[in-house]
Amino acid sequence: MTASARAGRPRVGRADWLKRGEIILLAGPAIVMFSGFVIFPVFMAAYYGFFRWKGFGPPTDFIGLQNYVTILTDQLFLSAMQHNAFIVVLSLVMQGPIAIAFALLLNQQIKGRSLIRVLIFVPYVIAEVIVGTGWGLMLQTTGAVNDFLGKIGLESLQADWIADPKIAIWTLMVIISWKYIGFAVILMLAGMQGIPDELYEAAAVDGASYWQIQRSITLPLLGPTIRIWAFLSIIGSLQLFDLVYIIWGQYVADTAGTSTMATYMVREGRLTGNYGYGNAVAVVIFLISLVIALTYQRFVLRRDTEGALTEKPGKDKF
Repeated sequence: MTASARAGRPRVGRADWLKRGEIILLAGPAIVMFSGFVIFPVFMAAYYGFFRWKGFGPPTDFIGLQNYVTILTDQLFLSAMQHNAFIVVLSLVMQGPIAIAFALLLNQQIKGRSLIRVLIFVPYVIAEVIVGTGWGLMLQTTGAVNDFLGKIGLESLQADWIADPKIAIWTLMVIISWKYIGFAVILMLAGMQGIPDELYEAAAVDGASYWQIQRSITLPLLGPTIRIWAFLSIIGSLQLFDLVYIIWGQYVADTAGTSTMATYMVREGRLTGNYGYGNAVAVVIFLISLVIALTYQRFVLRRDTEGALTEKPGKDKF
């Protein structure tokens, strides 16, 4: 090897090795934990999905893709998938505007602002079991909601909020919005507080009204926060399980039109003892969520992540 060739090769010095060792030391435990509790279970679920397996002993009854074919042709699963899609859209349409409106209000100097923030955020930190149990009791035909409507003379509005297929999904959306709107409001407030005050002052000097300022400054600069919240809302809606399972139980969710892919997985997998089929459903849910997440990141979040990427080493920017 000539001297010029040796000079052209990058040399890895002691400092570089120390840096790499530091990265391995700090990131190693997290990588091991992530691989053991996320990556490995996904591959095992995919493996068990090829068998008719009762959950104990090694799987031996290999059936290939039969579980997956059954899933994609089962009308109950397709209905559950439609419910998840409906929840995704309604969550974005209902929670987004309400959260922005609350954030605009709480971003002002108003009396009792701290108390209002706490009251809005409290439902988010309450456990889903408590929320589901409380709402389930209040929304029964003899529950507090119908009783209150009767006492104020609105008997015509009394309904079977949980079991009626025409309104059960809307009941679920109200509960979801009440539960998670606080998280969205906190995100929007954090995004608004990161907008420089100089922009508002300059717009006010130019004679812009309050709503013109919000439309031309706040909403555009709040775009990255809105897109991140929408991503979290979509993934959460696709994986919704606990509230539906607690309020509607094991079988009412189907007849009421509130079943989700996750409740279908538990009912058709664990409750029937068909764990191979349940693992196959879990893999399908994972793939659907993964495809949607990658697509969203590719076409929506790309504008936000490009600016965060650093330059590749060895490339000087002039």
